[in-house]
Amino acid sequence: MFLRREVLKMNWSTCCLAYALLVSVSPVYGLYSAFFPIIPYFIFGTSRHVSVGPFPVTCLMVGSVVMTLTPDDDFLVPLNISGVNETTVDVEAREAQRIVIACSMTVLIGLIQVIMGLLQVGFLVRYLSDPLVGGFTTAAALHVFISQLKTILSVPTSSHSGLFSIAYVSTLGDVLRNIKQTNTADLLAGLMTIAVVMTVKEFNAKFQHKIPVSIPIELIVTVVATGISYAVDLESRYGASTVRSIPRGFASPSLPDQGVFWKTLEPGFSTAVVGYAVAVSVAKVYAAKNDYAINGNQELIAFGISNVFSGCFSSFVASTALSRTAVQASTGGKTQVAGVISATVVMVVILALGQLLEPLQKSVLAGVVIANLRGMFLQVLDVLVLWRQNRADCLIWIATCLASVVLGLDVGLLTGLAFEICTVVFRTQFPTCSTLGSIPHTDIYRNVKGYKNIVEVAGVKIFKCNSPIYFANIDYFKEQLKKAVGFDAVQVFKKRNKALKKIQKLMKKEKLKTSKVRLKLGFFS
Repeated sequence: MFLRREVLKMNWSTCCLAYALLVSVSPVYGLYSAFFPIIPYFIFGTSRHVSVGPFPVTCLMVGSVVMTLTPDDDFLVPLNISGVNETTVDVEAREAQRIVIACSMTVLIGLIQVIMGLLQVGFLVRYLSDPLVGGFTTAAALHVFISQLKTILSVPTSSHSGLFSIAYVSTLGDVLRNIKQTNTADLLAGLMTIAVVMTVKEFNAKFQHKIPVSIPIELIVTVVATGISYAVDLESRYGASTVRSIPRGFASPSLPDQGVFWKTLEPGFSTAVVGYAVAVSVAKVYAAKNDYAINGNQELIAFGISNVFSGCFSSFVASTALSRTAVQASTGGKTQVAGVISATVVMVVILALGQLLEPLQKSVLAGVVIANLRGMFLQVLDVLVLWRQNRADCLIWIATCLASVVLGLDVGLLTGLAFEICTVVFRTQFPTCSTLGSIPHTDIYRNVKGYKNIVEVAGVKIFKCNSPIYFANIDYFKEQLKKAVGFDAVQVFKKRNKALKKIQKLMKKEKLKTSKVRLKLGFFS
């Protein structure tokens, strides 16, 4: 069981190499991000099963900021070739600045989460409904896919900023303009990786109850691709883009650049909320399965401290590692001790053997990323289900997805959240009202319009309103009640009181006998 767990977690660690591409930093930082966040969470976290690590959506959100703040134009240096003055990009300086920004933003995200936890605002995650998260992550998958096209094709592109529709259309334009420069070796490696990983993952899902352990396809593909690249010497012979450098050991701790905080405050807040929402949702699922409770505000503090700590050790933002969490739970891990031991073993092995992965093509890592997006893209099918079940939730999904595509992930999330709150106001102002009847020979009551053979109670109207009654919906409530009853009870009550007053006047005027007055009162009542 322990060996099985370690093999599967080494498979996940190869995914962390790929996630580093989403942050636009060297793959080795993905390995750091698979280890450092676990230590603080082991101390402060309340979930026994959540495994902390990179999550593709939050990685991309950080990566989009990194790309915006480090355009190639800022790192141009003069180059003299045969007496001709040209310019080239100082790749080393650019990479150094990118990791500074990624780590500083990670520390900022951690500080935001800690502050939110101390202010006891963990309840805010309840406003991130399943349709909103589904639309947001589907849009994020599109972001990820487009961002990895240039790596699959290995074509040069320029850095673009602005709205997603502008930045990524420009990126696609660069890819199409430079399509003739596609590196055949990288393209074939990327396409084969996507095909193999998706096929084996489908096999794992179909036969998960029949095979003792899922095939660690990402690990196998990485090892095989590295061996082929080394044996054929793809970099020198065919110009393939490879990882090149994976240093041994850990990076020295460093303080964040505080100047980056103000530049990344808005996207940092959005990323902090998304990372926490995903993590606490997964934690609640496993807590319910294993009959224990988690503390939402303590989880905020735990993830915040994890991000602050890991950001100081050259790691990028951490949320929950979905696949590693599933592996830890399925292989019998019941406490965070299992995560710490496994992560330590995996990190020692990979960092000791990290230099063997230097011939690995980046297009293989990009292929791994794209292949793992399949589940996110399949969320599009949820739209049809939501349309049949609840059209308001369906509109939330669509609005959040479109906003995140056009405006970017951070602004798109806030736009989707604002739209969701508007639908909540609309649904409470115009709630669903219905008249109930009983299913024959039972005590079960259902909507008479939604079911057949429903029998209403004779002389009684059972009226149901699916919302609290307050000033904004009281008039609508009255209208629906009148329609259900078939008359205006208030007007009937007023007419009855008016008739009673007339009778009382007649009693005084004509001094009718008590028996006759009581007879009339009984008739009118």
